[in-house]
Amino acid sequence: MIEDAQARVVLVGNPNTGKSTLFNALTGLRQRVGNYPGVTVARKSGTCELADGQKVELVDLPGLYSLAAVSPDERVVVDALLGRVKNEHAPDVVVVVCDATNLLRNLFLAAQIAELGLPMVIAVNQMDAAKARGIEIDGPLLSYRLNGVPVVLVSAWKGEGITEIRRAVAHALTHKTIFPVVAWPDAIAKAVATVALTAERDTQQPVPEALAQRLLFDSAPTIAEAIGWSAEAREMPIRQAREQVRRSGLNPPAAEPMVHYARLREILEGVVRGVNRETTTVAVDSILLHRIFGPLCFAVIMLGLFWSVFALAKLPMAWIQNGVDLTKAFAASHLVSTPMLQSLVADGVVGGVGAFLTFLPQILILFLFVGILEDSGYMARAAFIMDRLFSWCGLNGKSFVPLLSGFACAIPGLLSTRTIEDPKARLATAFTVPFMSCSARFPIYALMCAAFIGPRYGAFWESVAMVGMHVVGLVIAVPTAFILTRFILKVRPAPFVLELPRYQMPKPRDVIWRMWQNAYEFVSKAGTLIFAITFVVWALTYFPRDPAVAERVRAESPQMNAEHLEARVQAAYVEQSWMGRFGKSVQPVFDPCGFDWKLTVGVLASFPAREVIVSTLGITYSLGKGADANSEDLRVAMREAKWTEGSRVDTPIFTLPTVLALMIFFALCSQCGSTVATLAQEAGSWGWAAASFFYMTALAWIFATAVYQIGSKLL
Repeated sequence: MIEDAQARVVLVGNPNTGKSTLFNALTGLRQRVGNYPGVTVARKSGTCELADGQKVELVDLPGLYSLAAVSPDERVVVDALLGRVKNEHAPDVVVVVCDATNLLRNLFLAAQIAELGLPMVIAVNQMDAAKARGIEIDGPLLSYRLNGVPVVLVSAWKGEGITEIRRAVAHALTHKTIFPVVAWPDAIAKAVATVALTAERDTQQPVPEALAQRLLFDSAPTIAEAIGWSAEAREMPIRQAREQVRRSGLNPPAAEPMVHYARLREILEGVVRGVNRETTTVAVDSILLHRIFGPLCFAVIMLGLFWSVFALAKLPMAWIQNGVDLTKAFAASHLVSTPMLQSLVADGVVGGVGAFLTFLPQILILFLFVGILEDSGYMARAAFIMDRLFSWCGLNGKSFVPLLSGFACAIPGLLSTRTIEDPKARLATAFTVPFMSCSARFPIYALMCAAFIGPRYGAFWESVAMVGMHVVGLVIAVPTAFILTRFILKVRPAPFVLELPRYQMPKPRDVIWRMWQNAYEFVSKAGTLIFAITFVVWALTYFPRDPAVAERVRAESPQMNAEHLEARVQAAYVEQSWMGRFGKSVQPVFDPCGFDWKLTVGVLASFPAREVIVSTLGITYSLGKGADANSEDLRVAMREAKWTEGSRVDTPIFTLPTVLALMIFFALCSQCGSTVATLAQEAGSWGWAAASFFYMTALAWIFATAVYQIGSKLL
C-alpha cells in the first residue's frame, strides 16, 4: 500500500509518447491497477525509487493533448492535476513526457500545466527515433530557457536515461522547479480576472487564475462542475469575457494555442537542430492507408488475428478444461457422502470458476496481438481505415478497438470505449459491442456445426456457418448504431482527428505486462460476477432434491449400467428442479423458435455465461456433467432427440431450421450476466443495460423465429 506521507509524482503526456513504457521502466513490477473513485477510468500507479533512495508514488495518467478535457480519461487528468480526486492530493511533481520528434507540439501541454504552478520535469522521450531522423536536441539549453526545469533526454524503450529521470524528480521535489508561465495579452489577462471574480462571487470560494483561464478558453464543463459553478450562472459572464477578448482582435478558442506556440517557438530556437528524415513511415503508409490496398491489408491482418485467437488457444483451453474436469472429479470423489455439498463444490464452485477460466487463453491471445498492433503503430491506422466505414452510422474510427475486442469478450470491449471523447458516441459504441460474437458463443456454434451441418453438408458449409454467425452480429450492430446515433442519442457528426504514431518494434515486456493487466481485470471483475451467477443457476438446477425421483428412475431402468443410470438420474433431477419447471413453463414462448423444454432450460441456464448451455444439454440429455462441445455422445443424443408431445411428436427436434435458429439466437441475444453488469457500469445506468438486454433478446427471438418458421416451410 502507498503511504499517505509519500510524495506523489504523475506522468502526463500526449498519446503515443512512450509514457507507459517509461512508467514500466521506473516502477518495474511494483504496480497496481484500479479505478479512480466514482469513475470507470483505470488508475495505474506504482512505487518508484529515486536516485537519493526516496520512494514515491508514481501515477500514469491517461494520455491527452491539452487540458481542454472532454472524454472521461481527460477529465481524470485535469482532476488529478488539480488535486480534486477523492483521497488524493495534488501531485508534488509532474513529469511531462514529450516525443523528441515533435517537441513543439508536446510542450504545449507542459505550458498549460505550468499555469497550475506545479513543479515539473520534462522527459524528452524516443531520442533513439529522433537521432535516426537526424534530429538533435540540446537538453541543457532547453532547461536553461525553462528557468532550471530539469530536461532529461530519454529512450525508455532502450532503458536509456532512466537513472537521470530518477535524479531529476528528486531534484524537482527539493527545488520545486516551475515551468515559466506565459505573459498573456492585456485583453486576455483582464478577461481571466473578470471570470475569476465572477466565479468566486457565485460559488463563494476562491477561484485561481489557472482555473479561470480554463473556464475562458474551454467549452467543456469540467472545471465549472468541479467548482460548482452552474451552467445558468456562468453562461453570461463567460460569454461577456469572450466577447471582450474578441473586441481586442483575438479569437478566444484560438488565442491560447496562438500565444503558447509563439512563446514555445522562441524557447526552442536553437534547441532543436537537424532535418527530419522520415521516409519509412511515409512509404509504409502509402500502402497501409491506400484506399484499396489499405482495407485489403487490414482484412488480412484481422483474419490472421482471429485465426490466431482460435487456433492458438485450442491447446491451452483443453488443458484448462481438463484441469477443471479433474478438479471436479477429485472434489466429487471426496464428497460422496454429502451429495448436496458434492454438487455445490464440483458443479457450483469449480464449475463456476471453470466457466470463465476456460476462455482466458483466447482473451490473453487477443490482448497480446492487440498490444503488438498498438505498440507497432498500426492500430491507429486501423482506426483511420475503419472511420471510413463507421462514419455513416454515427460512429468513428475510435469505435473500432472496442468492437474488435468484443469478438473475444465483450468485457474488455466495453472497457475500451473510455477513449471515445463524445459521451453519446461512447454510449452508442458500448450498446453495440455485445453484438460482436464473443468466444463464449463459440462452443454452441462448434457443437451445432459439428453435429448437424458438417456431417450433412461438408466442411465447407460448416465453415460458412461458423463465419456467418460471427458476421450476423456485426450486420445487426451497424443499423442499431445508426438508429441510436441519429434518432435517439442524436450524436453530432464530428471530425475524426487522430495522430498517426511512427512505426516501431513492440517491446515484449510492455506488451506482456499490458496483456497480463487486462486479463487480471477481466478475471477480477467479470469472473467474480460469472461465478456468483453460476452459483445461483446451480441452486436453481439442484433444488428441490426429492429422493423419490431417483428411486423412480432406478426402478424404471434396473438393467442399465451404473454410469448411464446415474446420468439419467441427474437428468430427471434437472427436469424436476426449479429451473426445469420454469423452463417447461416458458417453453411455449420459445416454441416458435423450435426449442423444446430442454433447449429452453439450456437458454435460461446460460445467462451467467453462454457456453454453459453445452454442459446443461449434457445433463438434460442424460450424459452427465462432463459433456462438452466435442462430446460425440452428446451429438448422437441430440441427433436422436424427438418431440414427445404436441403436433410434432416423434419428429426430430434438431432439424436444420432448429439448429440455425439456435445459433442465430445465441449470436444476437445478451446471454451474459457480466456483460450486462459491465455495460451498466460503463453507461452509468442500469436502464441502458436493461434496454440492451431486452432489445437484444427480442431481436434474437424474432430472427430465430423467422429462421425456424421460414426454414421449416422451405426445407
